[in-house]
Amino acid sequence: MTRKLLFGSFVFFLWLSTAKGQYDVSFNHFWMMEPQFNPAAVGVTPNLRIIGCYSNQMTGYTDNPKTMFIGADLPFHRNHAAGLYFLNDEIGAFTHKRVAVEYAFRLKMLGGTLSLGIQGEILNEGINGGKMDVEESGDDAIPSGNVTGNKLDGAAGIYYSHKLFYIGVSSLHLTAPTVTVGEKNMIDIKRSYYLTAGYNIALKNPLYSIHPCARWMYDGVSDRADIAVRLQYTNGMQRMFAGIGYSPSNSASLFVGGMWHGVMLSYSYEAYTGGIGLGNGAHELTLSYEMKLHLEKKGKNKHQSVRLL
Repeated sequence: MTRKLLFGSFVFFLWLSTAKGQYDVSFNHFWMMEPQFNPAAVGVTPNLRIIGCYSNQMTGYTDNPKTMFIGADLPFHRNHAAGLYFLNDEIGAFTHKRVAVEYAFRLKMLGGTLSLGIQGEILNEGINGGKMDVEESGDDAIPSGNVTGNKLDGAAGIYYSHKLFYIGVSSLHLTAPTVTVGEKNMIDIKRSYYLTAGYNIALKNPLYSIHPCARWMYDGVSDRADIAVRLQYTNGMQRMFAGIGYSPSNSASLFVGGMWHGVMLSYSYEAYTGGIGLGNGAHELTLSYEMKLHLEKKGKNKHQSVRLL
């Protein structure tokens, strides 16, 4: 391989091992997007919930990582909930796509709701050889065009939500698949594990509340922890919040947002602590919308997520 290809590969794998920490994408708004890593988290609100997120990482660098997420979920027929999402992750000549369908069975328990979830998904990995600046041709390891590979995968999780707190445990890539990309390249995907928790702290002034939350993920080789806390102002159906986040050995972040008429918009900036530079962090914009569908009889299975209190 040429020096440019080696450098591009070095940047790609450096990003996976430091900024992201794992194969899976790590969003700064993880507390808004839990179905992305735990299928049991679908249906935690009584409404149809649609969420989209765009993350532009390592800004200022050529071929920097860019990630888009679109998902939807809702509870239906008493104890059941379903969801689906699409994820597209790009870095230089490499792409990762994921389409997932999720189902959760939910039970009232000990004053809260216990949810058991499963997920089926299709993984798509791609390499665009046309984006590689190759000085010498004829290397069989370098694709001449755009090559892709697909694999079926699965996930499972448990999620318990109470008025004051929530906690979830999940595992992604249960099949630990190997994706063959083209004829010469293979990507081994490790099984990963997630633990997430959050708490709702009411203040003396009922208009204000504090929401700390945390997530830890591990793939058998490396791990990553994320901690976030936000101060929220609630007045009827309107909410405004601001907060900070921290991931040891990875980054620190700030975010601000609010909800108006069922639409929640939040922006965050993540500054890496690994020497990349404060101005070369990650910009992330998340937009969600909730709509009542009245699929259940009035008064049945009422539930409100602690994250939205």
